Amino acid sequence: MADGLLHRVLAQVEVSFSNSMIEAFWRSPRHQWLYLHSLDSFTQLVQLIDFYVEEHNTQVPHHAFVGRTPDEIYFDQPDGVRDRLKAARVDARRARMEANRGESCRVCEPPPTQKSVSVISAVAKAPP
Repeated sequence: MADGLLHRVLAQVEVSFSNSMIEAFWRSPRHQWLYLHSLDSFTQLVQLIDFYVEEHNTQVPHHAFVGRTPDEIYFDQPDGVRDRLKAARVDARRARMEANRGESCRVCEPPPTQKSVSVISAVAKAPP
């Protein structure tokens, strides 16, 4: 600071930008990835971060991009994700409804009719 290379600034007073976006990004790998592994060396830390960033950019679909990955947005790759997700939702709903309709809990089944019960009891009481 004495040599003039660093300058003290007051947060939220003299700073017109925010680190919130990058801090939110790094919160995810910290809690979802790094805290789950033992960090024995700096090399291992770099490998884990590289893996996380690669997966984040190429494999994990993002809600803000309507199911596309950051790489698909950046490289302007064709968007077929929306259609695939919609078809998968329709198929899953159809399969779920068929499975639910195939199940029976016996609570919803109608009770036996009184006529059939009374006929059986009348036959049982009839003299031989």
